[in-house]
Amino acid sequence: MSERKVVPTNCRFCGYQCGLLATVEGGKVRKVQPDPSRYPNNAGIMRGCKRWPLITEVMDHPQRINYPLKRVGERGSGRWERISWEQALDEIAAKLADLKEEFGPEVLATSIGGPHTTFWPLHRFLALFGSPNNMGIGQICWNPGIWANTLTYGWPVDMELDPEGTECAILWGVNPSQSDNSLFWHTVKEFKRRGKPLIVVDPRLTGTAQEAQLWLPVRPGTDAVLALGLLQVIVEEKLYDEEFVQNWCHGFERLCDHLTPYTPAYVEEVTGVKGEDVIKAARLYGKNTPACLYSGRGIDQLGLNSFPTHRALAILRAITGNLDRPGASHLSEMPDFIPELELELSEPYAATSPQPVSQEKLLLQSYQGYAKVREQTMKHGKRLPMRYLTSAHPHRVWKAMLTGEPYPIRSMIVMASNPLLTQADTQLVYKALKSLDLLVVLELFQTPTSMLADYVLPSAGVLERPLLETKAGVANIAYGGDQAVEPYYERRPDYDFWRELGLRLGQEEAWPWEAYREALEYSLSPLGYTWDDFSCTGLYYQDNEYRKYRERDEQGNSRGFATVSGKVEIYSELLQDMGADPLPSPRSLSQGNAEFPLMLMSGARFQPYYASSYHQLERLRRMHPEPIVEMSPETGRKLGFEEGALVDVETERGKARFRTRFVPMCDYAVSVEYGWWYPEMKASEPELGGIWLANANLLTSGDFDASDPLVGTWTYNGIPCRVVKV
Repeated sequence: MSERKVVPTNCRFCGYQCGLLATVEGGKVRKVQPDPSRYPNNAGIMRGCKRWPLITEVMDHPQRINYPLKRVGERGSGRWERISWEQALDEIAAKLADLKEEFGPEVLATSIGGPHTTFWPLHRFLALFGSPNNMGIGQICWNPGIWANTLTYGWPVDMELDPEGTECAILWGVNPSQSDNSLFWHTVKEFKRRGKPLIVVDPRLTGTAQEAQLWLPVRPGTDAVLALGLLQVIVEEKLYDEEFVQNWCHGFERLCDHLTPYTPAYVEEVTGVKGEDVIKAARLYGKNTPACLYSGRGIDQLGLNSFPTHRALAILRAITGNLDRPGASHLSEMPDFIPELELELSEPYAATSPQPVSQEKLLLQSYQGYAKVREQTMKHGKRLPMRYLTSAHPHRVWKAMLTGEPYPIRSMIVMASNPLLTQADTQLVYKALKSLDLLVVLELFQTPTSMLADYVLPSAGVLERPLLETKAGVANIAYGGDQAVEPYYERRPDYDFWRELGLRLGQEEAWPWEAYREALEYSLSPLGYTWDDFSCTGLYYQDNEYRKYRERDEQGNSRGFATVSGKVEIYSELLQDMGADPLPSPRSLSQGNAEFPLMLMSGARFQPYYASSYHQLERLRRMHPEPIVEMSPETGRKLGFEEGALVDVETERGKARFRTRFVPMCDYAVSVEYGWWYPEMKASEPELGGIWLANANLLTSGDFDASDPLVGTWTYNGIPCRVVKV
């Protein structure tokens, strides 16, 4: 009889990697349960999650990809043959070598997503191959806030919501009641229980907003105006921290002049938030310190107004003294261990790249822009991640595939990503993917994207590979842990794919670690930890230090901030130097027209799914069987709908079908569920798993020319639309 053992390991159904205990027998996971000794250190919190109890089902699900597959019919025909890993790797490497020889290294692009893999091995391979074309969703998730906070403070910040020490909290464009099954949502509810002021900014009365003392239902796309309105009240009523502003802020006087138009009355006219509530929110935040201001993905998807909103919120934290202060926020530090930046070899690649004009045209940001910010952060010895913040803009990648301009992209490797569903403008993505000479997908399950691939390779998933999350190197934290079992069937960690492909393409010296665990142990080596040492707790961090800007150097000078002025850049000299707005300046957006009179939000997520993942699981599907479009009862009445009606939501790009749900929210706005497809439908053309039915990205556009010029953010929230009964 095989030995039965209990193994500490981690979930990977979202980015939190909660600690689990896996009962293993005969190389199979028989049972999983929360591990109260590791994050979130509370089994009760974990029992609120619907996903991790299904791990054993997912690990041996009949729809899992277990062996390498090669297309044998027409692209999208659904006809495959099982091949060996060696054959797949040999053929992919040979094809890439031929394409590189014909077109140059820019012929390859990659697409990443999350959260069931690690990205630095992909970036390392690309650097060695010579391609700048790594692509993801950073422009509408994470990058805008990282960029804005770094330009303002000299480095990103982490927020601190402490039920005991925080006196006021604003949650802006974030809905942990649906997006978070872990400690944060528990913390929000505990904060509310203590009776402290909680303000939620969201067009919808979400589960999070229902906990708030004050809900600010901002019209989609107008968040920057609301943020500037809060600043106007705080400045007008002198609720700011005068000592901090005088000593540590640059450009406050210019801000005061800039805020003159943003009166409560004007803000109400533009945003729909009552002027009296703007004043109330400003006073609650300004008078109750320390105060925490959390922002989420909702802000990241405002297109031209994403960056101005992040900048206004960064200024709001600063002038109220809620920067680098316990219970409010802390300026993060570079890791004590080896950061992703070094593991991905981006710096040597950038230093030796010939910097062709085509690269400057394609990249989201030129290295010149990245270099300007790096010059400032290096004043404190800090280096931002490079590949994330210089990633290729997806719209330009798709266009290059179709036009060959500014250079041909004829191949793509997709890892833990489903761009046919998750990237803007599905029709454009479809045409681009269909045009390729080589499409490789590494995945757990077949997806609409993998259905178009030439090769589909089985990724090791939850409990089958070690995990290490490091926030891309912008904070001194690492969390994760070891795998519970060896991968089932012929699944492999994605690291193995990139290493083996690299070896076949002449990269032998750059891949010294045969196994992924060895590479992770190397990354922790400066700490003096072995991988087993780290896995015992699954967490490394140092206690936060505060007011670091006051620290003195050897010459007795204050450390200050890693910016041009050495202070918080309310007025950004660096942005002015880059030809951008030095103070946050919102853009006017269309508020609808006769043809499309409503405003669309396209990024809503609902439990129990994680984005577009896990629609295959019957138990989850029974909990949430159909895609939803939300609208206010008043909007529904004016449109002549009953709740539960089947409707088509239409924009100038296309239409998608949803079931109506009436909720308190802004009038004349609708919110459609993101990431919906139908795995039970045919996994081939023309159905492609129902990609053409209820996919929110049939309604969206990622056009580069209409995107934010600094970050490349396209618009997902605030799109003119109409709703028609089926």
